[in-house]
Amino acid sequence: MTHQPLNKMINEPDPSRLIHGLRDTGYDFYTAAADIIDNSVSADANIINILIEITSDGRKFVYFGDDGHGMDEDGLHNAMRYGAQIREDLASLGKFGLGLKTASSSVCLKYSLISRTNLSSPLYKLTWDLEHVSDVNNWEMVDEPVSVDEQEVFEELCGNSGTLVVWSRCDRLLSKVYEEPGGTKEQAAIRYIRNKLIEHCALIFHKYLNPSETGYRTIKIIVNGIEVEYWNPFYPECSEQVLPVKLTVLPIQREDGTIHNATVKAWILPHAKDMSKEDNKKFARISNRGQGFYIHREGRVIHYGGYLGLWRSDDPHWSLLRIEFDFDHQLDEAFSVDVKKSRILLDPALEDALKELLNPAHKEADRRYRRKQASKVTSGISHGDANKTISETKNTQKVTTGEVDEKNGVAVVSNNKGSGIKILTPIESNVNPEMLHVKTIDGISSGSLWEPCLTSSTDVNYSTGVHLNKQHDFYTKIYSQATPGISIEGLDLILWALSAAEHKNTDEELAIMWEDIRDEVSSNLKKLLRSTDLPTSCD
Repeated sequence: MTHQPLNKMINEPDPSRLIHGLRDTGYDFYTAAADIIDNSVSADANIINILIEITSDGRKFVYFGDDGHGMDEDGLHNAMRYGAQIREDLASLGKFGLGLKTASSSVCLKYSLISRTNLSSPLYKLTWDLEHVSDVNNWEMVDEPVSVDEQEVFEELCGNSGTLVVWSRCDRLLSKVYEEPGGTKEQAAIRYIRNKLIEHCALIFHKYLNPSETGYRTIKIIVNGIEVEYWNPFYPECSEQVLPVKLTVLPIQREDGTIHNATVKAWILPHAKDMSKEDNKKFARISNRGQGFYIHREGRVIHYGGYLGLWRSDDPHWSLLRIEFDFDHQLDEAFSVDVKKSRILLDPALEDALKELLNPAHKEADRRYRRKQASKVTSGISHGDANKTISETKNTQKVTTGEVDEKNGVAVVSNNKGSGIKILTPIESNVNPEMLHVKTIDGISSGSLWEPCLTSSTDVNYSTGVHLNKQHDFYTKIYSQATPGISIEGLDLILWALSAAEHKNTDEELAIMWEDIRDEVSSNLKKLLRSTDLPTSCD
């Protein structure tokens, strides 16, 4: 094999094509802005000021100013290098040395960095102008003086020390071109993205904005004069963390074989119906998109919403579950954190472990949602017609009761199997006549749609009744949609008749068979209705 001279083996990328190509690394304005804020947090800033402005002729500017430790001339040059040197603090929110550049160029064609370390130091400035790079086709920055306007903005947003990032020629700040640059519609669009940025920062940096989060340094983020208030997606004041404390620490093996811990918590939020509309809008924000994982790296949210492939993320039955997952920089490689710090990948073994760990919480969130929805959609169902019909029909085949033990659910009956037969069944005394034979209850331990019971309007002369499970899908999805009157009565009479047949033809040996039939029928009905949505209302 012939070896080429060393210089022939160097194959540098084309500056113009690469610097423009890096504009399309997947940022939107909000993730790009968050990357700039990361740098300010890493610089120990206490206050981060952001200004989004548009001139009367439609030119758009974004300024990020912080009061961090700032940079000298060498530090500034390194910060503007694509693939900057690794930070001394590995726990820094910055990761690849690309965020400032790729985030900025995703929004604008020209961006500048202005910084100083103290009041007596001069302001240093460097600029990347993508059109200049194209013109000279070289990795050449622009050495521009600090303008009077830029100095005033620095003094306003940074103070004695810190760093100012200036985005100009923002060709991608808005998603469309307006017929009237700087006009009313474009001004409104700028106001909209300001408000959305406030919402975005409130979530992404909620642990840094919340003074009660003692594990992280508290910062302030101010957007066009409005201080960002943190939004904790887990609403801990009213939510329940359902994982046992000992299971919230998750050991993860790194490639070098060492073990490092992540933490995981499963929060079940209150149902929207248990909150005022104002509290839901401000604190909980229950929605399909809000359910699932909230991944934090060094306390900063890098991914939110969805179950990372563990479960479906579009089912409202799980919208009360939010999973708080935290790890630090030592697990970056284990989770394949991307350049934007907005995505992680789970190892298949970790997927399985998380699914097993969180499955009980997932089911519990589903149960709580369905219980509340069932109460809502079934609240208007009346079983009075069926109770009246059964009471007035005298020649039905029913069990004859002897002794009953209501506390233990034991009755001695006479039926087709003989006399003195002991059965286990729920027993109720002094029942309201309107619910004497057909009655809904909040749940049946086996999960069945129905179960037979013995009822009496006094404390003697017990006869067959039926309990209907309000939590079963057949009740919430079919009963709730049935026409009041004959349709509901017909469903009631079928299930009562099955209960009467069970009481009439059971004994201790056959009881298991009857229970298995109820369980199998109920299970099949649930499977058949799995893809049928709960009705939105039934008033």
